[in-house]
Amino acid sequence: MVGLVIVSHSENLANSVVEFTSVMAKGIPIAAAGGLEDGSFGTSFERIQNAIESVYSDDGVIVLMDLGSAVMTTEMVLEMMEGKKAAMADCPLVEGAVAASIHVAGGMGFDEILKSLDEVWKMRKLSG
Repeated sequence: MVGLVIVSHSENLANSVVEFTSVMAKGIPIAAAGGLEDGSFGTSFERIQNAIESVYSDDGVIVLMDLGSAVMTTEMVLEMMEGKKAAMADCPLVEGAVAASIHVAGGMGFDEILKSLDEVWKMRKLSG
């Protein structure tokens, strides 16, 4: 089963996204990597790396990030994981996390999920 990691500058935000997606898709491998070790805002290489390792399987891990240094730090972590199946998704954090969780629960594969997350940008909240 594909694992998911939620990276945010805020520990509370990352944990809340994981909690929210767990309601939508129970039992999927998902981990939060938010904030710095002292509880302040920021992104932590170690937290991201540990979160990825905690949900990693041969099916791969998809990482969703909020912005800025979360993206840059995740890139650095993935560079250190040479040979492992892991990728970043370019999509809105909450909407992407919900979509990815549902896809994982439905048994969709790594490449299919990444491709589907490209479409999340087009999801409209209001009609017309």
